[in-house]
Amino acid sequence: MVNYAVNGRSTKSFIDEGRWDKVVAALHAGDFVIIQFGHNDEKQDRPELSAPARGSYQENLRRFIRETRAHGATPILAPSVARRKWREAGELQDTHGDYPAALRAVAVEENVPLLELNRLTTELELGHGVEGSKRLHLYYGPGAFARWPDGVKDDTHYAEYGASRVAALAVQEILRLQLPLTAWLK
Repeated sequence: MVNYAVNGRSTKSFIDEGRWDKVVAALHAGDFVIIQFGHNDEKQDRPELSAPARGSYQENLRRFIRETRAHGATPILAPSVARRKWREAGELQDTHGDYPAALRAVAVEENVPLLELNRLTTELELGHGVEGSKRLHLYYGPGAFARWPDGVKDDTHYAEYGASRVAALAVQEILRLQLPLTAWLK
């Protein structure tokens, strides 16, 4: 397994920085490529990242699918995971707009397996509640980690516990879809 993911990238910046070309250069027949973007594509105030949901975002996803398949590999799409953003009334707020739906539409059009991580991580956040969901994310006080001497409160990125829970959800989806990738799961 090779992880080409890089924090803070969108479909646009991943292509512009040559990162997608590196993925394509390494592809072999029989490989699986899990493609999950959207968190940063939605940042309209950052032109180096912004890719409109029903425009270049979908076009970039189609490119990833086409080039993955051209190498005999299998693309798998996953919509963005939920952010921990709660309204005062205790309701989880969707922060991704049309991006998950745009990705789902591409999955249907291109007949690509879809790991439904947006819905499942929304349920995960809701199940933990407003305060309990902090455990899923990077919520650490001052001095807990040298990287964050003043502490950290990050509602997007996962702590070890949250990451393991989301990984389990991804495995659940791979099994549900009965993807050949199941042979690699322990």
